[in-house]
Amino acid sequence: MDLLSIKDPSFLKNMNIEQLKGLSNDIRRFLIENLSKTGGHIGPNLGVVELTVALHKCFDSPKDKFIWDVGHQSYVHKILTGRAKQFSTLRQYKGLSGFPKMCESEHDVWETGHSSTSLSAAMGMAIARDLKGEKSFIVPIIGDGALTGGMALEALNHIGHEKKDLIVILNDNEMSIAPNVGALHNILGRLRTASKYQWAKDELENLLKKIPAVGGKLAATAERLKDSMKYFLVSGMFFEELGFTYLGPVDGHNYEALFEQLQNAKKTKGPVLLHVITKKGKGYEPAENDTIGTWHGTGQYKIETGDLIKPVNAPPAWSKLVSDTVLKLAKKDERIVAITPAMPVGSKLEKFAEEFPNRMYDVGIAEQHAATVAAGLATQNMKPFLAIYSTFLQRAYDQVVHDICRQNLNVFIGIDRSGLVGADGETHQGVFDIAFLRHIPNLVLMMPKDENEGQHMVNTAIQYDKGPIAMRFPRGNGYGVPMDKDLRTIPIGTWEVLREGKDAAILTFGTTIPMALEAANLLQKQGKSVKVVNARFIKPLDENMLAEIMDSNMPILTIEEAVVQGGFGSAVLEFAHSQGYTNNIDLMGIPDEFIEHGSVNELLREIGLTTEEVVKRIQAFSPKKQKRA
Repeated sequence: MDLLSIKDPSFLKNMNIEQLKGLSNDIRRFLIENLSKTGGHIGPNLGVVELTVALHKCFDSPKDKFIWDVGHQSYVHKILTGRAKQFSTLRQYKGLSGFPKMCESEHDVWETGHSSTSLSAAMGMAIARDLKGEKSFIVPIIGDGALTGGMALEALNHIGHEKKDLIVILNDNEMSIAPNVGALHNILGRLRTASKYQWAKDELENLLKKIPAVGGKLAATAERLKDSMKYFLVSGMFFEELGFTYLGPVDGHNYEALFEQLQNAKKTKGPVLLHVITKKGKGYEPAENDTIGTWHGTGQYKIETGDLIKPVNAPPAWSKLVSDTVLKLAKKDERIVAITPAMPVGSKLEKFAEEFPNRMYDVGIAEQHAATVAAGLATQNMKPFLAIYSTFLQRAYDQVVHDICRQNLNVFIGIDRSGLVGADGETHQGVFDIAFLRHIPNLVLMMPKDENEGQHMVNTAIQYDKGPIAMRFPRGNGYGVPMDKDLRTIPIGTWEVLREGKDAAILTFGTTIPMALEAANLLQKQGKSVKVVNARFIKPLDENMLAEIMDSNMPILTIEEAVVQGGFGSAVLEFAHSQGYTNNIDLMGIPDEFIEHGSVNELLREIGLTTEEVVKRIQAFSPKKQKRA
């Protein structure tokens, strides 16, 4: 079938099962070919082809609402709703989003990029539907990994209590990004092996109906008998105890089985959970055989071999540098324990797990739990390293405030993917962490200029014993700088002058240092002498150096790959105000808006975070007489 000609899902209504199977094959070929060029979440989408087609055939979107948890498995949904023509632009600047996007289609009714939100959103939509007297099906699709998130469990509890009409599709492929962990995962494992449960329950009910009731006793005990059969056949009927009608498990690649159970779900009053078993990466052998999450989301790859196309002789990834340094220190310090919320591969902790399996904990998609586990470890004189992406640290904000910082515990938070991350777009840009961490008492916050300083910062964080400390580091690879053999500590709150100057000062850190140095070189040719400071400690500020700069009457430009409001530049302004300085101070950073997807360089140009803009800002400074109260 020509997928580019699809305008909406209505064409599915007249297709038979053989035609749908052909369509599934076409969709898989389309995804494999297109994603080999653009990159993207190939594994999750290959696994939900039949499920997505069946949903669109059995329901009427957008009247019936599909809510894709996490959203990275919505590519098939996008194809069926008329967006196949845009797939050459997937996750590229001004192109098709890799997640549901309301501005793209009326069929995208909920935007997401973080897990475990679909059930709560569905409950809100169901309440609104009933209050308005409307008739529609609300269908959240959630994975078994996302179901371990605390928010999902809170929603299950509420939905089961309220008894709203909802059809929850549990897409069970036994993996989130990495293999799933936890007791709930084990419950689902038992349910996967209990395929005869629904058949046995139905058969028992039919049998009871055929036997004349004697004095009403048999009728009165029928439900108890069915419940007994349930517990006999299935260990731990978790969902029915929560108030759901449990259907399944069903083969998520079998159209006949899917249609039967979806129709059953539509006829059932109250909340229903349909347990669908799928194969992540189905139809592409390299993705099917993936056991650690490599094919969850990829860059470009060679279709024939499955080889990922990576830069040749590239410097080590920042995640690897950090995890390798933690591992090096852990060999000498038995107190070091690594914790990650379902990101062992992304955080490059596989080697740590191999070497110290009893000191590495993947807690699943449970960021709040991860933060407080780290706090608990710290109370017992352990040295926890919490490896977490900036965008996911947002989900553990209260735990950082209440459990880690308030108690002034020695937790090292490695904030991965800080700054712009590019193709994953606004739900994943790590640009808010400075603003939401800087004001928390007791916390030290820092970011290195390169890998060598990065390894010393990791050592500094592990050796620090006066409270919580966090280190930001970007996505991608380092610069390939020479690395010191011996690790050292960096005095807390100290900055480093990278270039002397007398006409203006640039204060910056991390990824924007090369920009600042390049601008200073260009300005030097124009006769302006610009001082460039590596402000590697965002909190505490190096107040001694800052006072020296302000005493010299130099105008100051701060640069950060993070939001300006409440960020590093704001801290410099606060210091100037508190000390009575009136230097010219200008701030550069992420503007007050959500930044969409595209390459990092394209996004930096769009928001004006460039060398040219730095030069322009410095040139605009006019001499201003300094006055101190």
